[in-house]
Amino acid sequence: MAVGEARVPILHDERPAHHDSYKAHREDARPRLGHGEMVVTSLVAGASAGALAKTAIAPLDRTKINFQISQTPYSWRAALQFLSQSLRHEGPLALWRGNSATMARIVPYAAIQFTAHEQWKRVLAVDTPQTAQQHPILHLLAGSLAGVTSQSATYPLDLARARMAVTNAAEYRTLRAMFSKVVREEGLRTLYRGYPATVLGVIPYAGVSFFTYDTLKHKYLDYFGREQGTIMNVIFGGTAGALAQTTS
Repeated sequence: MAVGEARVPILHDERPAHHDSYKAHREDARPRLGHGEMVVTSLVAGASAGALAKTAIAPLDRTKINFQISQTPYSWRAALQFLSQSLRHEGPLALWRGNSATMARIVPYAAIQFTAHEQWKRVLAVDTPQTAQQHPILHLLAGSLAGVTSQSATYPLDLARARMAVTNAAEYRTLRAMFSKVVREEGLRTLYRGYPATVLGVIPYAGVSFFTYDTLKHKYLDYFGREQGTIMNVIFGGTAGALAQTTS
């Protein structure tokens, strides 16, 4: 570069000429799945991601539930003390107590939510980057409807997860035993106690989460001409989750 020559950054509309051809090549290279295959793929992907994520943070989830139902105010010191006491008195597996109930809930929940989101986008005609950008409200609505769909289908399992995480292992030995005892002693309506308030929280959370993640993904593809890698996926997912948590 000659002395004094300015470096001019490439603007959004001045991307390399191969940008569009690369996108077209990527789209042509993708396998064309039928509707049924897409549904199955979405179910498996959502279930696997949900199971892995929840298993990894199960000790933290149990700690959170413990402080939600106890009189002890939360602090980092108190949380570490709870984890330490659980390890010392009950062993490492105690940190994953209730995880079977969590898996029973999160696997269908994540599978249904992920699949429902794809289907709602199809129903609302916002299942491509172009249509999603043209109709942001419908795109946001698709995420909210996916959250409501999955929450409605799996809400009783959330009650099971919470109870099995904080009660003595002998009280609820299995998920079936927990449901039988609750229905027998407290009635069937107990399984959906608190449902309206939960759904009101899910509507903004799921909507903002899916909308943010998809938007970041579309913008990345549009600007760089390639799909994001694993690291960017983590960043986009973390950003979407943090923003959704803040708004709900």
